Amino acid sequence: MSSQKTTPTNYNTDQLSLPLETEEVSTQKKNFRSKPVFVFYQTDQLMLPMDLSDWIPAHHVSRFIHEMIENMPDELFIKPYKGGGRSAYHPKMMVKSLLYAYSQKVYSCRGIAKMLDENLPMIWLSAMQNPDFRTINRFRSGQMKSMIDTLFEEMILLLIENQYISMGNYFLDGTKIEANANKHSFSWKKATMRFEAKLREKIKETLHHIQEIVEVDEASMIAECLEAKKVSPEQVAQVETVLEKKMEQIEKDVAQEDRKERKAKRQKRSFVQKLAKSVSRDFIPRLVKYKPQMETYGDRNSFSKTDTAATFMRMKEDHMKNGQLKPGYNVQRATENQFVLFYTIHQRPTDTRCFIPHMEKLKGSRLPFPKKVIADAGYGSESNYVYATEEKMDYLIPYNTYLKEQKRRYTKDRFQPRNWTYIEEDDVYICPNDRRIRFKRYSTRTDSYGMKRDFKIYECEVCTDCPLKALCTKSKGNRQIHYNPVYEEMKAQAKNSLWSDENTPIYARRKVEVESAFGHIKGNRAFRRFSLRGIDKVHTEFGVVALAHNFLKMAGLAQTFSGNPLTMKERGEKNELFFSPRSYFRGLWDSPFLDVTYFKEGRQSGGKPLCHFLNGETRPTMIMIIIVD
Repeated sequence: MSSQKTTPTNYNTDQLSLPLETEEVSTQKKNFRSKPVFVFYQTDQLMLPMDLSDWIPAHHVSRFIHEMIENMPDELFIKPYKGGGRSAYHPKMMVKSLLYAYSQKVYSCRGIAKMLDENLPMIWLSAMQNPDFRTINRFRSGQMKSMIDTLFEEMILLLIENQYISMGNYFLDGTKIEANANKHSFSWKKATMRFEAKLREKIKETLHHIQEIVEVDEASMIAECLEAKKVSPEQVAQVETVLEKKMEQIEKDVAQEDRKERKAKRQKRSFVQKLAKSVSRDFIPRLVKYKPQMETYGDRNSFSKTDTAATFMRMKEDHMKNGQLKPGYNVQRATENQFVLFYTIHQRPTDTRCFIPHMEKLKGSRLPFPKKVIADAGYGSESNYVYATEEKMDYLIPYNTYLKEQKRRYTKDRFQPRNWTYIEEDDVYICPNDRRIRFKRYSTRTDSYGMKRDFKIYECEVCTDCPLKALCTKSKGNRQIHYNPVYEEMKAQAKNSLWSDENTPIYARRKVEVESAFGHIKGNRAFRRFSLRGIDKVHTEFGVVALAHNFLKMAGLAQTFSGNPLTMKERGEKNELFFSPRSYFRGLWDSPFLDVTYFKEGRQSGGKPLCHFLNGETRPTMIMIIIVD
């Protein structure tokens, strides 16, 4: 076979102007690498838009702050300024900057001043003005104090107008926030009283010595000091004057006497000089120091020397986990739909004694009084129940043994007087040993805060030979029952209210309401310590914190529901909170993307309901499994 290639007869050779060249194609792959491509940018040129607000998202919290502050009257912000002098920064700009900084977890004035130079929303709110940290601190401590209450009330009225809240359910709770004070610099009332008592004993002992060496007319003045219950610093100052005169007289006598009698005079002079030194350097300064300290205590047991308005309290957020005492304030705050409705600052560690002052201050504000007050057992005292009843207040407040009484161990305890048989006609209890406990007498007690309580005292006939006495009581005498009729009646009313079908789901939402707001403020935004000192300034600072929290809630709801707070109400939940758990789960219940399995009985093996918070509705408990198709 010939190896030469033959040209086909139908091929036109005239079309070829150049000889054909045969290219050899390599069967090996080329090592091909694409060239990197980047988005073009240049920092030294003018960029559009010129308006900074165009770079801020539509539902950003800074927009809500700007809109609300701008809609408020200028008179509210101008009132704290006297006028004259150098032009001040506009108070609206300063308020906007403070609120936005607190919403971003920046609480120091230096940090706020830094944000004014670097943070885009902050630069927009301040119109590119940058006051220094001293100006910011001076405004926060001074001018802001006179406008915070009005600002807060205006915001709550705005939330009511836009139907974010209704002031129907008033969920109240307290938390302790650490003060800006040294925890090692403290003063205790009992110690001060003990030191003052020892000092007064020492003063009286010294006055007896002085009475023996002074003249007759001066001794009468010393006698008046001894008869007084408490010697005042002014009276001790008069004694010091008497001793100075006595020393001058001894000095003259020493100069006139001979050598033998000078030694006795000099010993007497040294004794008087020692007494005068004790009076001037010890007695008077300590009396002067103890008087303002006792006035500072008031009804408190302690205060911090760094911030005298702060009281030492046990903090749950103690990093040492040993419950040590720290100077702080008790913040009483009410919420609805996790918005802060109202707040007060107290120096008392317990919530029980803060309820009445909090409600009285709420009555004095421009806010509408709530329809129903919901609080935990820390507020369930007799004085609070009586106050709520007198004010015709609808409340859901359990007492301190409310949960304990529902336990099986309590109901089966045969030595608990509540489980004994009571004969109303004879006013007699029957104990487990079938012995009668009869009414003995009435008793009235007055606690340390002036609250008077009436008791009925019941006593067993005889317990000496009872075989159950060791299990029934630890007292040496007969078993007694101290029954408070007023408090027991109030507790029965509170129990009936909590057990009603209408109020049970409302009280079940209490933890979701108050604890969530505290979690956002103290946990997510890390506000656990005040930056200012003094109860008035602390009140101002927490007002800024509460306002910032409410603005963040508004921005979050606007972003979730496209700016319409009634979005979930339009789904048929008009009688419920618009982001309640029931509304949320109902939306998931109807979702086509969920495969929902559930227990038909809605109960666990122990018989307890799994969905107690669904307002008592007979819905099965849901276990949701999201299936991604």
